[in-house]
Amino acid sequence: MPLTRYSAEAFGVLTICLVGLLVLLGLVCIGYTLYLRSRVLKQGFILLSYFSGPWIIRITFILFTIWWGFGEIVRLNYIRRPGRVLNVLDFKWQENVCKFYIVSNLGFAEPCLFLTLMFLLRAPLQNIDTGILSRKWNGKTASCVLLFALPMFVLQLFLILIGPELREDRKELPLYFTRTARSMQNSNDIALCSYPLLNTILLGLFTTVLTAYLIWLGRRILKLVINKGLQKRVYTLIFSVSSLLPLRVLLLGLSVLSRPEHFLFEALAFSAFLVLLCCAGVCIVILGYCPVADCLALGNLNDLEARRRVILDDQNDTASLIANQTHLDESIGISPERNSDASTKRGSISFRTFIRDEPSSGPFVELSLFSPSRDENPSGSPPPVGWPMMSSPTHVHGP
Repeated sequence: MPLTRYSAEAFGVLTICLVGLLVLLGLVCIGYTLYLRSRVLKQGFILLSYFSGPWIIRITFILFTIWWGFGEIVRLNYIRRPGRVLNVLDFKWQENVCKFYIVSNLGFAEPCLFLTLMFLLRAPLQNIDTGILSRKWNGKTASCVLLFALPMFVLQLFLILIGPELREDRKELPLYFTRTARSMQNSNDIALCSYPLLNTILLGLFTTVLTAYLIWLGRRILKLVINKGLQKRVYTLIFSVSSLLPLRVLLLGLSVLSRPEHFLFEALAFSAFLVLLCCAGVCIVILGYCPVADCLALGNLNDLEARRRVILDDQNDTASLIANQTHLDESIGISPERNSDASTKRGSISFRTFIRDEPSSGPFVELSLFSPSRDENPSGSPPPVGWPMMSSPTHVHGP
């Protein structure tokens, strides 16, 4: 069924809006990642170094996603119609843009996306010293991604370059195996992009290998995860990638059954775009946003450490005061009235007495924040606050 003008515009506008949302999500995650990295460097959050270690690879993954999104916009027939951006180019240049799209997205952006995802998932399984916490890990990983994606890029470029010669040498080969663009029926000046079947098959082989590796890698990760929340994230990630990536390749392969200006082709192409968009969005949230948000939710670790030290100091002070009380019980005691009067003149804190062999006369004892020695008190002066409360109201003066 021929594609109507309104259907083509609807697919085009919706694609551009979804790419804009994906770019916005990616920029938010990049900002979160850089913010966490700055806190780790400036405030010395050593405990967060493990989580902020792969920050360059996370940003690289998001940048590959943004690159892929802009490539999908370049492919649209919406921007090739009269009065649009690419309509100023002649047919040959529009066809070259379609070839660039195939090599850029199917040969570079998507393989780099898949490989970066695998390295991010593989990072927790590596040795900490030589893995994420290593200063060279990000550089080595980025180099490996580009190195492993290079064969795919070269093969896709090779198929694009030999396509015209292959059509001339093998007349029996259908055109949809190598054709990257075809002219519009009503206008020979407009080139509409299509997906060559040979390039799609090559992408399918690459996706199959990575999907099998992902499933094996996911099983190893699940054996190490003990938190149910993290298990749900891993299951979601594995299910999304292992199901959506092959589905995208299948939809691209079926697109050869129709012409680019027909509704079936646009529906299949848009569905393939939407499938990978959802997969990329899930990966960005789980691998880019959630780890950073979890770290930031811990709050200021310096304050937590300070609070912990204050609690430990209070516990040590309490233990020393109890030991002092035990020592003073053997020598002297004061009346509750003097203790009460003296406590109003000097700063004091309260704590609940611990259960001892002999029951105390009251559940609380007022203890002074300052503890002068007994020898500094003149005779007849009130005993120091903090001395024990005896059951007998009689006053016992020190020697």
